[in-house]
Amino acid sequence: MTTDFDKLIDGLPKAELHLHIEGTLEPEMMLALARRNNVTLPYATAEDINAAYQFDGLQDFLDLYYAGMSVLIEERDFHDLTHAYLDKMAVQGLTHVEIFFDPQGHTDRGIAFETVLGGITSALEEGERELGITSKLIMCFLRHLPEEEAFGALTSACQHKEHIHGVGLDSGEAGNPPANFARVYAAARQEGFIPVAHAGEEGPAAYVTDALDILQVARVDHGNHALDDPALVARLVRAQTPLTMCPLSNLRLKGIPTLDQHPIKRALDAGLLATVNSDDPSYFGGYINDNYKAVSQAVGLSAREIITLAKNSFAASFLDDYEKQARIDAVDRYVEPFTRDAD
Repeated sequence: MTTDFDKLIDGLPKAELHLHIEGTLEPEMMLALARRNNVTLPYATAEDINAAYQFDGLQDFLDLYYAGMSVLIEERDFHDLTHAYLDKMAVQGLTHVEIFFDPQGHTDRGIAFETVLGGITSALEEGERELGITSKLIMCFLRHLPEEEAFGALTSACQHKEHIHGVGLDSGEAGNPPANFARVYAAARQEGFIPVAHAGEEGPAAYVTDALDILQVARVDHGNHALDDPALVARLVRAQTPLTMCPLSNLRLKGIPTLDQHPIKRALDAGLLATVNSDDPSYFGGYINDNYKAVSQAVGLSAREIITLAKNSFAASFLDDYEKQARIDAVDRYVEPFTRDAD
């Protein structure tokens, strides 16, 4: 089998399931939007912003992340942000994306829910027409805010079910367990939203268990610390509950000391439905193919394991069964030249 993993990864059909659209705000766009919207930033150049992207942990990153949001004001800002991400993905083999957005980070500063949603969805619709990238949108609750405030976001989302497929839970995990959001998740499930949640990034394996039992999530975002609990791993394997892992994010936020200690290979070896994603790529130094390449080299993934990750990305998606199989078949067609000479 070829060892040219970069060539294999470059055009490999794949889905991205853990992507915060606000986390794709590149320094150059941040500055351009600041000028367009007369927003004053504490940075004069893109180099100044890049220099600030040295984080001591998740909260350190979040402080800068929320500050960066201040330049997103008009509907066209959210449209331009989303379209820029899709343009990058069109040349990285991405054919489907399930995007997170954080409305509370915008409505709390006076931006209407519909302004945020309108810009994102118009770009997603263009992305499907122009680039062939399908999508689903997941609205996240901010876990550092009270659950009562999450209900406000849910009320808004209920008015736009045609655009919002699921609900998620993000922001600082430490000290903010899934149980704090049991009621709003129950309400969201009753309204027909598919639940997912960040768990096991900073938090312990018990947070993953609580996300499954209390929030009844269909997918676990990150889930790294699930591997600390063998019984939980066995449960996740039996149910084939997906994990949306984000290697470069974990490294930059110091969740792992070095990339060769990332648990993605252990997850695959255990039979977990693990996937590779970029999380907040502008802030963490790499989009989806960068994550595939870096973690593959660091932990020694084989070409077959890389192909498995791509297939997992579709199997773990919220596409219907017919579309999942069609996308997996596309992976097989793409990789045939790479695997023709395999033993």
